[in-house]
Amino acid sequence: MATNRSRRLRKKLCVDEFQELGFEVSLTYRDGLEAKAVDAFLEAFLSEAIEINGLGYIGGEDYGFVCLASRGSVNEEQRGQVEAWLKGREELSEFNVSPLMDVWYPENEINAKA
Repeated sequence: MATNRSRRLRKKLCVDEFQELGFEVSLTYRDGLEAKAVDAFLEAFLSEAIEINGLGYIGGEDYGFVCLASRGSVNEEQRGQVEAWLKGREELSEFNVSPLMDVWYPENEINAKA
């Protein structure tokens, strides 16, 4: 159903040309990994993969959502940098980085303008 919204309302709702993109991350740790090692991994993840790329992480130690630290969208390059950082970690037995998706309305498709 098409709706005719003002630019101001589209911006407030983060829709159409104001859509914001992010991605999900799920982490599975090696068997027997101590809680201290998980904490150290998370600190390194936040400082070396998230904050350094201007991103924010919302979630816990095994699942979270990555979005831009300020208003806007994560790009494919930033997503790739996080994925590449995770590939080199021995603490993980596996991980999954989702494709880019709408931060506010995950069920919506990605706009070409986003």
